[in-house]
Amino acid sequence: MEQIYRIRNMKKYEGKSVRKIASITGHDFKTVKKYIEKEDFNLAIRPKQHRKGKLSPYRSLITSWLISDQQAPHKQQHTAKRVYDRLQEFYHGEFKASERSVRKCVAQLRKELQTETTAFLPLEHPPGEAQGDFGEARFVENGKTYDGYYFNLSYPYSNAGYMQLFKSANQECLLEGMKAIFEHIGGVPTAIWFDNLSPVVKKIKEHGKRDLTDGFLRFMMHYGFQSNFCNPDSGHEKGSVENKVGYHRRNLLVPVPECQDLKEYNQALLTRCDQDMQREHYRGYGRIHALFQEDKQAFLPLPAIPFEVFQHEFAKANHYGKVKFDHRTYSTSPKMAGRQVIIKAGAYEVAILDSDYHHIITHKRLYGKETESMNWIPYLDLLSRKPTAFKYSGIYQTLPPVLKEYLDQQDYVGKKEILKLLARITKDSDFHTAIRAFEEGLSLGVSDLDSIWALHCHLTSESLPEPEIVLSDSVPELKGYAPDITLYDDLFQTGGRSS
Repeated sequence: MEQIYRIRNMKKYEGKSVRKIASITGHDFKTVKKYIEKEDFNLAIRPKQHRKGKLSPYRSLITSWLISDQQAPHKQQHTAKRVYDRLQEFYHGEFKASERSVRKCVAQLRKELQTETTAFLPLEHPPGEAQGDFGEARFVENGKTYDGYYFNLSYPYSNAGYMQLFKSANQECLLEGMKAIFEHIGGVPTAIWFDNLSPVVKKIKEHGKRDLTDGFLRFMMHYGFQSNFCNPDSGHEKGSVENKVGYHRRNLLVPVPECQDLKEYNQALLTRCDQDMQREHYRGYGRIHALFQEDKQAFLPLPAIPFEVFQHEFAKANHYGKVKFDHRTYSTSPKMAGRQVIIKAGAYEVAILDSDYHHIITHKRLYGKETESMNWIPYLDLLSRKPTAFKYSGIYQTLPPVLKEYLDQQDYVGKKEILKLLARITKDSDFHTAIRAFEEGLSLGVSDLDSIWALHCHLTSESLPEPEIVLSDSVPELKGYAPDITLYDDLFQTGGRSS
């Protein structure tokens, strides 16, 4: 991925010819031309598993501990042994790495985090450039409190800024926030300055060079912007967004935000950021909105193909048909028990596909203290074969009282038939429509299943389906009969004469 980025950079920003780039890189002329002309850098997922280092999922957590240590007394900072013990405490039997590998990882991360004292330099930014960073914020979604993050993208030239609220600061949230802002304003910054965020930077090398994560590189090439990075622990080098993080917290996140759906709330936040630009620039250059038009004139156009933000993983469902992702459990379907599935995880949702990429189910992505998401709908068929277990399933608790009472009054066979119909209606439409059909039928005093099905058909279609009528062999076959209608013609003629 880095070689592709280098090829495109030499063409776009250094003006080298395709033949010259091929000569410098040693790649074939056609290969260089293909990557220069490529427009779509979406990740093409393939059903193939790749081994990861045992410590890879924990590097960002270890890094955060070591960064926090910089504010703690020397004797209260993490030793490698303490890091190893905490990882075992956090993940219990899931953590398989050895103490030796943890010591090696901690030593490597400490080396990366070491910095030298540098002088502050005032930086000027031309129109079209931006700075990005996360801030921390508490919010409430659907009655549940989260200690989350908000991604800020500021434009130093105009002092404009946009934000998006998330439950995490992972790569999916970062890229989803940037994509939403790009699409809202209709353009892409020419260059974006970042801190050394773990979703972006894998490793800080000598002379300011960085190894970037594949996901971020793919996103950057798709939208065509350049990335610049501050020196470690040098937030002053991107002072515009540092100030914007505080400004957004004070003006858009006080009081603590409350919403029913975070994705919808983020759309409203973009509009509020638009409205916030109707104020004077802090240096008295005019209104921010007018200055932002100069920023927009310098922007790159949006790519023709939208970028799909997701993390792609393979997992094997257990004997309950559940899979683990990001240390959390998601249900699939009973038929997937013991089989491999594909996980597509975005910032808001986790979609689960089978090995042929057919969609199985979509969950809201879990964050914070949430540990399991169970969607019982795919399990209805199984529950209809084991009706005595239904009362102890999570889906029973979601039923309205009138339907619970109706089920409790039934015997084994009755419950079985009701659950079969519930599964049938859910497949035909959806679970909420199935519940509505039962509720309306029971409120009208109708409890037989044929009537409930008829009521469902009435709710979901203009006319009832016409079932095929099969006659038994005992019904005699009728002979054809052709009536003579000329007799009626004679009667009409006679009746038409005047007396």
